[in-house]
Amino acid sequence: MSKPEPKRTSSTFTTKAGVELYYKDWGSGQPVVFCHGWPLNSDSWESQMFHFANNGFRAIAHDRRGHGRSSQPWDGNDMDHYADDLAELIEALDLKNVILFGFSTGGGEVARYVGRHGTERVAKLGLISAVPPLMLKTADNEGGLPMEVFDGLRAGSVANRAQLYIDVASGPFFGFNRPGAKVSQGLINSWCNQGMQAGHKNTYDSIKAFSETDFRADLKKFDKPTLVIHGDDDQIVPIDAAGKASAALVPGSTLLVYPGAPHGLTDTHKDKANADMLAFAQS
Repeated sequence: MSKPEPKRTSSTFTTKAGVELYYKDWGSGQPVVFCHGWPLNSDSWESQMFHFANNGFRAIAHDRRGHGRSSQPWDGNDMDHYADDLAELIEALDLKNVILFGFSTGGGEVARYVGRHGTERVAKLGLISAVPPLMLKTADNEGGLPMEVFDGLRAGSVANRAQLYIDVASGPFFGFNRPGAKVSQGLINSWCNQGMQAGHKNTYDSIKAFSETDFRADLKKFDKPTLVIHGDDDQIVPIDAAGKASAALVPGSTLLVYPGAPHGLTDTHKDKANADMLAFAQS
């Protein structure tokens, strides 16, 4: 039996492999594609999408395979498949002169997209609190995090995924565990709801994808204007081994460090992030 032909509606796209991806497509103008973090979905980008669509851009974001409203394939929860799904969506919508922004795991997706598919359709690139070059501590990546950190995430996911997500969202993700932090229960609820909408197997496998994938060779293929934004109090993806290291590998990139900002700065510092990202897109 032959594989189904790719098909598209106003909010879903089916890849050649039969994976259904949900996406949002707001506004008109130069396309800006947003790739989300783990274990979230395109809703996590809504503040930026709203801002861009209101300022003359076409804002597009999809739910990564296994996340949000997309289908939950048992296999293929790795960066190569994530990047290839993104490429198929960009081609299906025939997007050109694209500005690609990736947050956290989505930054890895953007990097691997460039590594596997080049920049023919790309105008600019943005890495926001992103996981590249490599999160895991290895012999040639001493600044990375030890495997025990990611084993802990996997153990927590198996033991009680719902509680793990509550702990992450109410603690380090938004910096709500810092003294004097202004805690938003709404942000915590939204994060947890998005996480629980994703597939159990998909999010479990994705921990390996975002932590162990080496993006150093991908970053060296970046040949378009690149913006790197990272908070210097990121407890999830520490800035020295991530944002600063990525900026050092991409010639001519612009690094913006947000003092005191946590991992989830697209929410906690959304006005600044919106302004900086829009200025970069318009430059």
